[in-house]
Amino acid sequence: MAGCRFVSGRSPDNGRLTGAGLAICRCINRFFRDAVEDALRLPFNQAFRRQMPLSALAEWQAQSPGLAPSAFILHASRCGSTLISQMLAGLDDHIVVSEPPPLDALLRSDLPAEERRAAISGLLSAYGQRRGGNEQRLVIKLDAWNIGEWPLLRECFPDTPWLFVYRDPLEIAVSHLRRPGMHMVPGMLGDGVLEDGLPFEGREDFIARRLGRLLEAGLAHCRDSGGLAVNYSELPEAMGGRLAEFFGLSAEQRQRVFATTGRHAKQSSQVFVADGEDKRREASALLQTRVQNCAQAPYDALETFRLNTVCAEKSLSGLAG
Repeated sequence: MAGCRFVSGRSPDNGRLTGAGLAICRCINRFFRDAVEDALRLPFNQAFRRQMPLSALAEWQAQSPGLAPSAFILHASRCGSTLISQMLAGLDDHIVVSEPPPLDALLRSDLPAEERRAAISGLLSAYGQRRGGNEQRLVIKLDAWNIGEWPLLRECFPDTPWLFVYRDPLEIAVSHLRRPGMHMVPGMLGDGVLEDGLPFEGREDFIARRLGRLLEAGLAHCRDSGGLAVNYSELPEAMGGRLAEFFGLSAEQRQRVFATTGRHAKQSSQVFVADGEDKRREASALLQTRVQNCAQAPYDALETFRLNTVCAEKSLSGLAG
């Protein structure tokens, strides 16, 4: 990773950010934290790891403004958002940053509001620094639980378009039973929009209820602040259609993004195979009942919202034609 400038980061602690002298790579086929951990193993970064005040982000932004975010990707987890980000990361003029822990830490920190907004703006400016000189767009994919902090990020970037990716909740729930994400482990994240404060009976109950609240929040924000609802079932084909329009891709770019779709999103060495039917067969009767009771209604409402949007888009396209 030559040309190192910044930024690792764990969590802001007393107004400081832990850093490692590394470039913000374009994160092709990987998550931000994976790239950071690889870089931290380099001898130079182990010897010269440093801390810096959060104010350094604002200073760097003033001296070298990065690209402003061109799109945010929010999602319900295990639903195709990684596939979208990897498809975009294959384009030379895109910088794609996937689930960066420093942004999550700032969004969920208890810093004073003004200081937190300035730090978030400075951090995203750092992520938006051009590497090769021809980058034009910065796409940020957030952690699934950051749906609770979306209003704060929206305040910082009110004009940036965003989308919410989701999937049949039973398929998501099976994935988390196999290998739970942080937000599906009791007590891992602390208080937030996914908490309902009620006791739960087993993992199936906990996962289904949190998934339902996540989908409810995604629907509410799509309605209130113009998010584009995207179902996993539309992928990857939508990257040649309405998502290509959303991201402003040229005809050539629409062809290029499909070069990555033969690989599994989270295990890039594996060939991608649709697994929805397998997951549904794997779901126990208990899980099916819990998901039906807790998450099916917001999923159905999201589908109604999405399909209405698709119909409106087709109508406008027909008028334009």
